Amino acid sequence: MNLFAEIRELVLSALDAEGLIPDGANRDAITVEPPRDPSHGDMATNAAMVLAKPLGRKPRDVAEALVGRLAQDDRIATAEVAGPGFINLRLAQPVWQALPAAILEQGADYGRSTLGQGQKVNVEYVSANPTGPMHVGHARGAVVGDSLASLLAYAGYDVTREYYINDGGAQVDVLARSVYLRYLEAHDLSVDWPEGSYPGDYLIEVGEALKAKVGDAWIDQPEDVWLDEAREFATDAMMDLIRADLDALGVRMDHFFSEKSLYGTGRIEAAIDSLRGKGLIYRGVLEPPKGKTPEDWEPREQTLFKSTEHGDDVDRPIMKSDGGWTYFAPDIAYHYDKVERGFDWLIDIFGADHGGYVKRMKAAVAALSDGKVPLDIKLVQLVKLYRNGEPFKMSKRAGTFVTLRDVVDMVGADVARFHMLTRKNDAPLDFDFDKVVEQSKENPVFYVQYAHARVASVLRKAVEAGIDVGDDALAGADMTGMTHPAELALAGKLAEWPRLVEIAARNTEPHRVATYLSELAADLHALWNRGNDEPGLRFLQDDPATSQSKIALARAVSVVISAGLGILGVTPMEEMR
Repeated sequence: MNLFAEIRELVLSALDAEGLIPDGANRDAITVEPPRDPSHGDMATNAAMVLAKPLGRKPRDVAEALVGRLAQDDRIATAEVAGPGFINLRLAQPVWQALPAAILEQGADYGRSTLGQGQKVNVEYVSANPTGPMHVGHARGAVVGDSLASLLAYAGYDVTREYYINDGGAQVDVLARSVYLRYLEAHDLSVDWPEGSYPGDYLIEVGEALKAKVGDAWIDQPEDVWLDEAREFATDAMMDLIRADLDALGVRMDHFFSEKSLYGTGRIEAAIDSLRGKGLIYRGVLEPPKGKTPEDWEPREQTLFKSTEHGDDVDRPIMKSDGGWTYFAPDIAYHYDKVERGFDWLIDIFGADHGGYVKRMKAAVAALSDGKVPLDIKLVQLVKLYRNGEPFKMSKRAGTFVTLRDVVDMVGADVARFHMLTRKNDAPLDFDFDKVVEQSKENPVFYVQYAHARVASVLRKAVEAGIDVGDDALAGADMTGMTHPAELALAGKLAEWPRLVEIAARNTEPHRVATYLSELAADLHALWNRGNDEPGLRFLQDDPATSQSKIALARAVSVVISAGLGILGVTPMEEMR
């Protein structure tokens, strides 16, 4: 059930009946949405504003013709023209009174959408270098990517969650050498840590594990004896650590893709050959970078990808002067692999420091797929950590930063996940370890979970009073007594959920779900508090039948909160202490 979609269909039918949609008019531009000012009505449509020009009529004239037709429908209490030609609608009370039952009958499927039509979507996120534990920035990217994947699945897409293991670059050699130093320390040998190595305590256990595996066989041995095996051993250990950290945050991937698998297998060459076959690979000399002078820049011929043909600012090198691939080449090959796997839509979640990488990657995918597969790149801004209002920066285990596991251990996965979604991904986020665990209405995750727990408490008390509060019984309750403006306003907020899901999915913005849940919880708490002064609004009444009708509305709220929290990967609480 999607009330906004139903009323939009009513508007379109009324327009057709009045002959108000000329051939070629853009029906998609006609919307039905909540008015900015709730006092104006329950819904508003821009139909007259959209159609006035193609009809060659004034918007208010079109609107006047439309409201007469709309008012004939039993679902419409009033239809009024406002301003230059907007139409404000108020729905009849029986429409709102039927909503709780519809939600309870659909359960978790209320709000679930077929928007995606089963399109295959690959959401790549986290993809941290396997050189150590993930930091708090990775945590935000993990939550954004994971919640977006869940949102898209809820909206009818076939979603694959993917992690790209950056195990093909020089940083993995640095990791192997760092583990070797910990291996030597495990043998009680003194070592010097060179600049650029990874001295964090997290490698102590890895060094000890390596000792247990190879004994003293690698002591005093040159790199060519142990580097390859140490690299594989260290990478596997770091990926085990990363998987455990992601699991603690409630993130589970469908697929891990190794960068190393692209080298020596012809897969990079195949991707570049695909671009070459389209005339997009050439030998050339790039213009000097902006701000460079002839004294500090030397022009040289390079193998380039003609990315400017697909929206990039400059063409991009894909091969180094020594014949090796640039870091861009395996990324091209990796996305070529995604295209070849048949995905209809690619989404990458990157850190804010990858902003300069967006255009070239979009150009590559556009070229590889002949423009058939869109690539969306979401940049996740930094998280600023505070405690007691002061910056919080240090992690003993990592040595230089706060890890993802630090955050989860300190506040829990639920709090971490919800708070990471209280701002849009491209907006900076402040995370205060004290404020995010406050039990107050200023803390959104507490307020939402408390709303769900309050409803659960009502259900328990009703059972103790001998009232049947099963969903089937509540769905059959007589709701004609639901007439108070506060109750109708709460029903109105519930009606927005299916529309919100589609908007959030279409715009790839999971933070909208968190915002909506906060608003829904606030409306539930407001109705609860009004019951303190107006006994007729309390969920438990002396008459069991009246109680069932009141509880049906509250239970519908908990159904939607549970579904929304499920998308965000947050636990709906049954009770809070």
